[in-house]
Amino acid sequence: MSKKKSKMIRRFGLPFRIAHWLNAFAFFALYITALPMYTEFFDWLYPVLGGPANARLLHRIFAFMFMAPLVFMIVTDPKALFHWIKSALTFRAHDLKFFPAFAKEFFGKHTDIPKQDYYNAGEKVNSLLQMITALCLIGSGIIIWNTGWFPNWLVDIGYPVHAISVGLAVAVVVGHIYLGTLAPGGKEALGGMIKGDVPEEWAKEHHGRWYDEVKEKEDNESKGA
Repeated sequence: MSKKKSKMIRRFGLPFRIAHWLNAFAFFALYITALPMYTEFFDWLYPVLGGPANARLLHRIFAFMFMAPLVFMIVTDPKALFHWIKSALTFRAHDLKFFPAFAKEFFGKHTDIPKQDYYNAGEKVNSLLQMITALCLIGSGIIIWNTGWFPNWLVDIGYPVHAISVGLAVAVVVGHIYLGTLAPGGKEALGGMIKGDVPEEWAKEHHGRWYDEVKEKEDNESKGA
């Protein structure tokens, strides 16, 4: 007997998904092109990238690509963009209760996670860290790209800030990839970022407050029909 297909709920629009994957591609491209610039261990990448000069050129091209999703979202779906930013900056009591429960679930213990918003508390922290590291990467990147435009003391700060920001950003991305793929519910989360829809049961379990809002809206629309 075939398993009944779960009802799906729209979570991410096409512009948001395009921006997400464009940003992801640009980040990894930046990381790869930067590796031989940071350590001789990755000098073997220079021939792959077309030599040192071409690696630097590619790095700068991907830097523009890394910033492009922000402009793209402002033009195509500013509502989703500002909702994401506002969510990352908003923490309430139910968000703080998320972390102890999530820690138990992470280590294999069953627990009831407090109902979460469109973005749960973990996603909010991840988003906030992404914003901070991105701003640091872009700001320090502009400084070390055009050293002649800035005083020497600022350039001297720019290099370590850029390196530290890369390390922090990679750590954030690794955690994001794990939670969006291998962690409980990760498969559904990844599907939402690829196709835009998530199973209703997954939404109810992982984003209860948002799920309740969706159902309330559906009920109001059905009553008004």
